Amino acid sequence: MQDAELPGWLPRLAVHGGPRFLQIADALQAAVANGSLKPGDRLPPQRHLAAQLDVDLTTVTRAYDEARRRHLLEGRGARGTYVAAPKVELTPILDLSMNTPPPPDGVDFDDMLQQGLSQVLMRADNELLMTYHLGGGSDADRQAGARWIEPMFGQPDAGQVVVCPGAQAAIAALMLALTKPGDVILAEPMSYPGLRAAATQFGRHIVPVQADTHGMQPELFEEACRQHKPVLVYLNPTLQNPTAVTMPARRRRELAGIAKRCNVRIVEDDPYWLLADAPPPPITTFAPEQVYYIATLSKCLTPGLRVAFVLIPDPQERERFLVALRSFALMVAPLSAALATQWILDGSAGRLLEGVRNETRLRHRMARAILAGRYGGAGDGLHAWLELPAYWNSSQLARAADSAGIAVTPAEAFATGGGAVNAIRICLGSIRDRGRLQAGLERLSDLLARRPESVSAAVV
Repeated sequence: MQDAELPGWLPRLAVHGGPRFLQIADALQAAVANGSLKPGDRLPPQRHLAAQLDVDLTTVTRAYDEARRRHLLEGRGARGTYVAAPKVELTPILDLSMNTPPPPDGVDFDDMLQQGLSQVLMRADNELLMTYHLGGGSDADRQAGARWIEPMFGQPDAGQVVVCPGAQAAIAALMLALTKPGDVILAEPMSYPGLRAAATQFGRHIVPVQADTHGMQPELFEEACRQHKPVLVYLNPTLQNPTAVTMPARRRRELAGIAKRCNVRIVEDDPYWLLADAPPPPITTFAPEQVYYIATLSKCLTPGLRVAFVLIPDPQERERFLVALRSFALMVAPLSAALATQWILDGSAGRLLEGVRNETRLRHRMARAILAGRYGGAGDGLHAWLELPAYWNSSQLARAADSAGIAVTPAEAFATGGGAVNAIRICLGSIRDRGRLQAGLERLSDLLARRPESVSAAVV
């Protein structure tokens, strides 16, 4: 095939450039962006393009389908396929507030979903997929959970793993199982909002313990244990939400030792460990009898699965946990659990995880370049923590960002008490398209560089 035979907008397909249908779709998107293809231009028939590229018809069909999904193309029946007119965005908000994994480049998620569900339906008893499951997951689900947390713990006992409908449900169930109304739970001053929400609903009190650049300070933790007699301490030690701090191994060991001496249980919520670059061992490894370890798939794969794994060694405590969980969330949806298990055991989850890792690092490089000295990301999580210039406060900046079509989260949303620092959290995965992410970051950078009095709003 000669280069002259190719459409002008389509470069030669790369041997190691990822799935060919995605290369074609990406070339279409680039051509529309740079004006090589304009709305109303007619594309080659699929068979003709397949012959030119020396690929099978299915590859071109999938490429055109992907381009339609991106709103690049439209079919006009027998007249063929045409470049679509730009889609009008009636709500052009650029969402930097939702902490979700980015769509990985080179991973065909739709195909992975279809293949996974096909395998589940072929191998599973369909009646079991549509009935109640009360035991914290099937044997296969617990085996998959043990496989998922194997990088953290070596070869954990699958019998100690409980399958839950998400980390939030696991946190709430632990709170119900281990505490009573009025009990104190310790946490860092900036912490996961779901903890505060559950504590408020259940009548538990969150007491903040100051943190430094390495996480919760051990001497203040021990002092708080003596003063407040807490039952639990909540820690998110790896790429902490929202500050993106990863607690070093020495600090983890110190906190585990204090918890043992003071007989305080630790809830170790660790959703980002598998995304981190060479993270320290979990706190659980320093005091396994003292810690409840939570690993969710929502932050590494996709929130839609709603599957988390909780490591609880003691059988009586596992039963107490399950009783508490069933009071508000009877079980993981069996189809979701079966799909998660299928993906973990056949290696699909590992491939998706690697794609998310790669995409996350690329997006952090973009954010660091655009936000320069203001950037506070670790480079391998889903979010970054931006401390603001003195002329902005976080709530004011969040409101101004909203007026500019950007959603960010102010520090107040994470405060467990005692005030909040002057910062915002931005999330790098919730905007699917990198170009729109870049636009959002550039708009945010421009806003940060301006003083509030120079930001005017229309009055109507």
